[in-house]
Amino acid sequence: MTIRKFTQVTTKKGDTGTSKNYSNETFRKDDLLFETLGTNDELSSVLGLCYHHTNHEPIRTIQRTLQDMNAMIATNPNTDRSRYDKLKHLTEADVELLEDEEAALLDKKPIEPHFFLPGSDTSPSGAWYDLARAVARRAERTLVRFINAHERDDLAIPRQYLNRLSDLLFILARNADI
Repeated sequence: MTIRKFTQVTTKKGDTGTSKNYSNETFRKDDLLFETLGTNDELSSVLGLCYHHTNHEPIRTIQRTLQDMNAMIATNPNTDRSRYDKLKHLTEADVELLEDEEAALLDKKPIEPHFFLPGSDTSPSGAWYDLARAVARRAERTLVRFINAHERDDLAIPRQYLNRLSDLLFILARNADI
């Protein structure tokens, strides 16, 4: 069945427990590929909640970057180099944007050197950022397993991005009230 209109969501192609990546390779739905993509999607969803609680515009940029990351993950450069090369790839500049945001927030409000109980800040948005940080850490662990299982050294910068993102989310949680 071919999707003829966007309003058609149900294709029934996944009913057998398999799905395809962007390179048209078939994988079981329990493959680490889909766990990795799904965890990033979950992270983006939680970030959407963070955005709606804070209207902090950099969150939208992060969500778009996660979409670009998922396109990279879902496209196998070893079997579909042409498609892979056309994707928007994460770069050191994406990581530096996170680092710059971290520095700006820490300049506004330095963080006390002690353990913080997640959700212990004065605002609900801080708790959402804490949840997003926990999901980002899981996304990073899942990506590391995917990189190792599928020999995808091309995903080193996305791995670094997720690591830095969890740091930023920790800082955002501590700064949610400013």
